[in-house]
Amino acid sequence: MKVVVLGSGVIGVTAAYQLAVAGHEVTVIDRQPAAALETSYGNAGEVSPGYSAPWAGPGVPVKAIKWLLMHHRPLVVRPHLDLGMVRWGMSMLRNCTAARYEVNKGRMVRLAEYSRQCLEELRDQTGIQYDQRMQGTLQLFRTQAQLDHTGADIEVLKRYGVRFELLDRDGCVRQEPALHGVRDKFAGGLLLPGDETGDCFKFTQALAAMAVQQGVQFRYGTRIQRLKFAAQQIDGVVTDVGTVKADAYLVALGSHSPLLLAPLGIRIPVYPVKGYSITVPITDATGAPESTVMDETHKVAVTRLGDRIRVGGTAELAGYTLKLHEARRHTLEHVVTDLFPNGGDTRRAEFWCGLRPMTPDGTPVIGATRLPNLYLATGHGTLGWTMAAGTGRVMADVISGRKPGIDMKGLTIDRYPGAYR
Repeated sequence: MKVVVLGSGVIGVTAAYQLAVAGHEVTVIDRQPAAALETSYGNAGEVSPGYSAPWAGPGVPVKAIKWLLMHHRPLVVRPHLDLGMVRWGMSMLRNCTAARYEVNKGRMVRLAEYSRQCLEELRDQTGIQYDQRMQGTLQLFRTQAQLDHTGADIEVLKRYGVRFELLDRDGCVRQEPALHGVRDKFAGGLLLPGDETGDCFKFTQALAAMAVQQGVQFRYGTRIQRLKFAAQQIDGVVTDVGTVKADAYLVALGSHSPLLLAPLGIRIPVYPVKGYSITVPITDATGAPESTVMDETHKVAVTRLGDRIRVGGTAELAGYTLKLHEARRHTLEHVVTDLFPNGGDTRRAEFWCGLRPMTPDGTPVIGATRLPNLYLATGHGTLGWTMAAGTGRVMADVISGRKPGIDMKGLTIDRYPGAYR
């Protein structure tokens, strides 16, 4: 078939590559001049199936109030007239129960663990390089109370066979030797040894080049205006340089996906949640992290990417604005210098932000729609890099009419009763 993929982030490119391998004629359309120049560019660098969990959970509404009052706060809400944000927020609150948290986390871990397998196979098949490391994620708890409340997550990890290890201070230092000098600042940690790290931008750019070798055409610098609808299906993509027609259409536009789908009467609860990062050149390798350290207090990830440290965090609700706020930079600098004071030079850091496409339940929206030739792959939130390889494989299977390698229950648009109008 001829397949058009809308979006050249890590999700779109991975799907395009897998579709081409499956034998389809694939065209990717994106407004940027190259792949992975938006949300996939500067993310935290974690490929962390073991850390896959929804933001909505028991106690989160109370925690959110605390986060909003912190000096280095992980949550920022910039009030403005946005009914979409209100609806999304109310839906997220409805998911803050123990029962829904368990269901949602289970769905996310299912896709993330499958994606781990798919990424490993892709790496073996292609030899792709992207500053990857296979040394796990250390979830670092600054207080004993945080350490004591890991039970629910651990039960889900056990159910899905995800390896983990609870660590005391000494265990954390053995995993991350550079933490030795600040060992009095944390109580312990949860190690997820199967997690990986890597530069999502480098991966996506390299895979896009491999996709071209498979016959994929990339139409960069092309603005998508709307989807043309006729005879109960999509009849083309209208762009600023003409209409592109295909047999199947995959929307992988991240936070911008709902804007394209709304005129068709399709409503998905995906909202842009801005995240920030700084990329710090390493000045002392012995003082830098070996892999990823997730500071649970500030919800900031500190990750080793080759000769750089990527520090990513903050959830900012502010619509589609990409304005950089210096206060967020100060928070990221605080965390990396507090935990790894000798690792890098923050004065030379690159400051970046991107819009994470978040669903209220944390689970992405992937698979087919009621329109016979329209497919979705969006809503991955902070886990697009983690779930990309699995999502790409699933979408290639679904569009090709093959049975996907995982159960799709709870992952598709059909879990939202009001999605079609």
